[in-house]
Amino acid sequence: MGSAETGEAVAARRDSLAPGGEAQTDRPDAPAADRASDGDPPGRWAALGVLGLAMLLAMTTWFSASVVLAQLRSEWHLSAAVGSLLTIAVQLGFVAGALISAAASLADVVPPRRLMLYGAVGASAANAGLLAVHGAVGAVGLRFATGLFLAGVYPPALKAMATWFRRGRGTALGIMVGALTLGTATPQLVAALGGLRWQVVLVATSLLTLAGGLTAEWLGRDGPFAFSRARFDPRQARNALSNRAVRLASIGYFGHMWELFAMWAWFGTFFAGVLALHHVSVAGWGPRRMAALGAFGAIGVGAAGSWVGGVLSDRWGRAEAAGLAMALSGSTAVTIGFARSLPAWVVLLLGLFWGFWVVADSAQFSTVVTEAADPSYVGTAVTLQLAIGYVLSVVTVWLVPLVVSAGGWSWAFVMLAPGPAVGVAAMARLRHAAPAAGFRPSALGGS
Repeated sequence: MGSAETGEAVAARRDSLAPGGEAQTDRPDAPAADRASDGDPPGRWAALGVLGLAMLLAMTTWFSASVVLAQLRSEWHLSAAVGSLLTIAVQLGFVAGALISAAASLADVVPPRRLMLYGAVGASAANAGLLAVHGAVGAVGLRFATGLFLAGVYPPALKAMATWFRRGRGTALGIMVGALTLGTATPQLVAALGGLRWQVVLVATSLLTLAGGLTAEWLGRDGPFAFSRARFDPRQARNALSNRAVRLASIGYFGHMWELFAMWAWFGTFFAGVLALHHVSVAGWGPRRMAALGAFGAIGVGAAGSWVGGVLSDRWGRAEAAGLAMALSGSTAVTIGFARSLPAWVVLLLGLFWGFWVVADSAQFSTVVTEAADPSYVGTAVTLQLAIGYVLSVVTVWLVPLVVSAGGWSWAFVMLAPGPAVGVAAMARLRHAAPAAGFRPSALGGS
């Protein structure tokens, strides 16, 4: 999801890095006793499990309206363009919430798990509010509010995670991104099991989001690691973008976001069309209901992709892992739309492959920024990366249904491929830029 770490979360990672980007606890010249005492504390995996569960539950309201968009369009008489606003509004609300939180340093004023609870309560209420409206105006406003409040869930969750991990923070971040991915996929499962009734989906996801906030506050615990603040300062934007490694990592992230949310938002609709084309139904489940289940798999498999991406990043380097993921996901974007005439199970396999790789690179971009940026502007760099990336995702979420109307799904998905293509080029340049920037080659690619 574009690993949306804001300044507060990335400060913790930065503090555990030596000047060359190497974790201080991994210094080969450090005494054995120091390495042991600087290791991650007991209980960290249980704490991560609680935070991951809270994240999964709380993020279920992100796509709750998108999953039942066909029913809402029919009931509220919405055009395709207006229907897209129900997804776009969440993106814009999240950007607004992240900027407000960073500018006000909310995560430094309110304890992270308490902020997760407040955000989850607000998102749950805004999502449930859709049950009381009967048209686009009120619905779009409530979806914006949902995104605004969800910005109080994800970044604080990463900050809470960072209090438990130093040496294993990369793996922990991959698990958190995986939890977020499963959370965004869950409304598809609810829709499939609930028979596509939009009221059931909204009520269920509102309750799940509320449960996520309560899980974080009541079952979560803070770890022993403190961290410094990484403030958002718009005046530092020029300095952040003048750093070549930061600039290239941000370009890669922008390409990633050009593809990611459009795939997540529209794959279910595309697959429903494939099932209808082939007249597929099983045990009374029609194309739309089966498509919701298929979309849950195609999006949810990204949780495994996030973990694999983290493993590859540790073994090969950030740029290599991200470049591979974008090359594979972009290639699938080019081909899957032209595969509609193939058996539905083949299209689903392509969708699972796409969903696995489309998010596998997500955690790498902010990681590079935290390793490459000067401490004086690391928070600004990551916040700008997040904001611009999410705004770009709005463009493709809005364009896909328009291109489908004009030229079909094949060209709608081809339109997404330039994003990862630009990202692959940026990662290739990033790898070559590493030695000149003073990075360890293993951090960004190479050996």
